[in-house]
Amino acid sequence: MTLSTTPTIEGKKAVKYLGLISGDAILGANIFRDLFASIRDIVGGRSAAYEAELRKAKDIALGEMREQARHLGANAIVGIDIDYETIGASSSMLMVSASGTAVVIE
Repeated sequence: MTLSTTPTIEGKKAVKYLGLISGDAILGANIFRDLFASIRDIVGGRSAAYEAELRKAKDIALGEMREQARHLGANAIVGIDIDYETIGASSSMLMVSASGTAVVIE
């Protein structure tokens, strides 16, 4: 399955547009990761725990899109847009939403 954030794939022709598809993932961040992230914010640096959670959520959202595309008979997804948000009480949950267009390319 070819994935692209661009509306076309260089050297390929979209012969059929199958429609909009999307995938979402919402993951809770546990208290220990929150604590270490807070410390990291104070002393500086990257929060590996949150980065790993964001990657996991993105992979889940894109995986859902792949499944929808396969179900429709697509072999590519173009125009992918990925959004990251925090939701819930105290912004304690991470949400990743991805959308794109399922297509058949040749």
